[in-house]
Amino acid sequence: MTAINPEGWPRPHGYSNGMRARGEILAIAGQIGWDASQHIVPGGFVPQFEQALANVVAVLRAAGGAPEHLVSLTIYITDRAAYHGSLGEVGEAYRRVVGKHFPAMALVIVAGLLEPHAMVEIQGLAVLP
Repeated sequence: MTAINPEGWPRPHGYSNGMRARGEILAIAGQIGWDASQHIVPGGFVPQFEQALANVVAVLRAAGGAPEHLVSLTIYITDRAAYHGSLGEVGEAYRRVVGKHFPAMALVIVAGLLEPHAMVEIQGLAVLP
C-alpha cells in the first residue's frame, strides 16, 4: 500500500489524499458506536467515535485483515461542534484503534443517522493482501 499525495501539495494531517493498493477488496458497512449487544456506548461523541472505529476494525479482523489494510474511511457525524470540540480526543482514540496508519478519508456532516442516538457512523474500504 502506498499513500498518494500530489507533489507540491502540503502534507495532509491525519489522512492521505489517496491510497494505492493491490489485493482483495473488503467493503465495510457503516458502523456506529454500539457494543456487541447493540447498545450505544455512553459518554457522548468521543466514546461513540472510538467504538464505531473499533467496530470497523473488528469486521476487518474477521476478514483476516488489520488496520493497516484500510485504504479509505468515510465518517458521518451529526454534530460539527462536538467533532471540532474534541479533535485532540478523537485523534487519540483513532491512534488507539488504528495506530499511525492514515488512509484516504472523508468527513460528512449529516442531519441524522438511522439509529436515533448515534452521533457517528464510519464506513470503511480495505484491501487485503
